[in-house]
Amino acid sequence: MSALLDAWQHAPTHKRVWALAAPMIVSNLSVPLVALVDSAVVGHLPHAHQLAAVAVGGSLYTLLTWAVGFLRMGTTGFAAQASGRADGSALRQVLLQGLLLGALLALLLILLALPFSAAALGLMQPSAELDALARRYFQIRLLGLPAALATYALIGWLLGTQNARGPLAILLSTNLLNVALDLLFVLGLHWGVAGAAWASVIAEWSGALLGLWLARRALRGYAGQIDWPALRRWPNWRPLLAVNRDIFIRTLALQLVFFLITVQGTRLGDATVAANALLLNGLLLTAHSLDGLAHALEALCGHALGARDRNALRRSLIVAGGWSLLASLGFALLFLLGGHWFIQLQTTIAAVRSLALDYLTYLALLPLLAVWSYLLDGLFIGATRAREMRNAMLLAVGLSLPLVWLLQPLGNHGLWLAFLGFMLLRSLCLGVYAYQLTRDDRWFAAAPVPCGRPVSR
Repeated sequence: MSALLDAWQHAPTHKRVWALAAPMIVSNLSVPLVALVDSAVVGHLPHAHQLAAVAVGGSLYTLLTWAVGFLRMGTTGFAAQASGRADGSALRQVLLQGLLLGALLALLLILLALPFSAAALGLMQPSAELDALARRYFQIRLLGLPAALATYALIGWLLGTQNARGPLAILLSTNLLNVALDLLFVLGLHWGVAGAAWASVIAEWSGALLGLWLARRALRGYAGQIDWPALRRWPNWRPLLAVNRDIFIRTLALQLVFFLITVQGTRLGDATVAANALLLNGLLLTAHSLDGLAHALEALCGHALGARDRNALRRSLIVAGGWSLLASLGFALLFLLGGHWFIQLQTTIAAVRSLALDYLTYLALLPLLAVWSYLLDGLFIGATRAREMRNAMLLAVGLSLPLVWLLQPLGNHGLWLAFLGFMLLRSLCLGVYAYQLTRDDRWFAAAPVPCGRPVSR
């Protein structure tokens, strides 16, 4: 207990955590702001299927982009450890590898996207109006996919170098531009659902270009150069690809859960899927806020591991964990006491409002159950311990699937109860792996390094 209190009372660690977390929280909050504005703008159109189309088309696009979220997470861990070793050449190599991998994945995903969307919509069995609008929205969003993946790598790299202002500039400019174009295209020019999609595409390309400029400027502070011949040797890609593979599997399993929520909700009717989308916007708001502290932990833990500083690692985890717990309690109270305003802000459709209000209690419970998974994800990402993240997620999903089947008779209530169970299991599984690594003193075991550079000891 004394060690815990000493770590919590270490003022320099609080300053370092918030120097990274505050900009990331602000920038992360702008991400669900886009979903909220999409819902609010389209939600004021006359038909429920228009709002549902944005929810369904957006979930299909998110499934593609979040499935390759390893581009940010994998890049952050390696960049943070290279920064801790003061290795400018490795920093350049990690950034270039991330961008090249993003370009290749964007091409592959675009080729797979159309048959994937057709199969997914067939599984959902939506109404004819919803099907047509969701397809149109999704197809337009694909034009921004290369920019979205490049931005993942750029944000991850900047965060790994403990530069939180760069991601703040990228995300704020991207999402505020998205909001402005949403209002212009949907309400001003009356482009409807397609207008919301075009707003996102233009904003994504603008953010990627800004990120490239910021990364180029940041590299001026690090001596070193790219080892071009190393890029042609497979062993130099293996560590990055191994970590990214495991994060990909983990993220795909997570997105499968969200996709199943959309599928099950769609089968319960357009109003239900729209109501669930409004509530999940609340989860996005919570997750992106708490992720600001998790992102700070990624950078600080990765730096501590690169520098082999045990005290810094322990202090960063305890301070970020304490603030995460306080923030999750705040969000739970916010949704419990003011959730009806949150729903009313997003739509004027009476049937959707009424359904969403019935499930507010579940939304209030989510932050308290999910906060630990966000925090521990940050620890594992900074340590490039992707295998443990993967295994914990697969175990949580496997244990949760029987809940979905057993609770089906309860309709949408059963769906939300199963989702709460999944979030709890996700936190518990990660906690078990973290305990085992701590007990066996394996956090500082030799970690894989891209391009064959040895870890400094």
